[in-house]
Amino acid sequence: MEPLTKRSIQLLKTLYEKGKSTNTYTLRVKQDELSNQLGVSRQALNVHLRKLKNHGYIRTGRGFIDVTDKGLSALGVSTTPAFILLKVSPIKRIHVYDQIRELAVSRAFRIAGEVDALIIVERDNLDEILKKLYGIDGIEDTRSYVTIEEIK
Repeated sequence: MEPLTKRSIQLLKTLYEKGKSTNTYTLRVKQDELSNQLGVSRQALNVHLRKLKNHGYIRTGRGFIDVTDKGLSALGVSTTPAFILLKVSPIKRIHVYDQIRELAVSRAFRIAGEVDALIIVERDNLDEILKKLYGIDGIEDTRSYVTIEEIK
């Protein structure tokens, strides 16, 4: 991989600083395949995709379609996460982390400090994930935090 130029780094930094963090679900599929799955013509698919894109529900590009925060909201999917902090028994950490990898969560991290792990979940899935965590041997404590609104 070639190193980034000074200008490329400047551009990347500007995009990062001026950009907005979003939740997206990306589908990498050819439009022919998608139209076949939906049972519509390619032309009909394009009409619907254009409409969704113009309203801000999706972003499209060469070989991908992203469902945006606005699109997720239209589907009733929460775009505000919940955070679960875990205290884990030192002798059971490997077992606990293996179990966490199997959960349907957005992201999970090992962290240093007063707690051992941070799990990010969709707010609507918080109860379900907590029930599963309670069944994992080696988790000593959980603390859950629910987001109220995005500040930035």
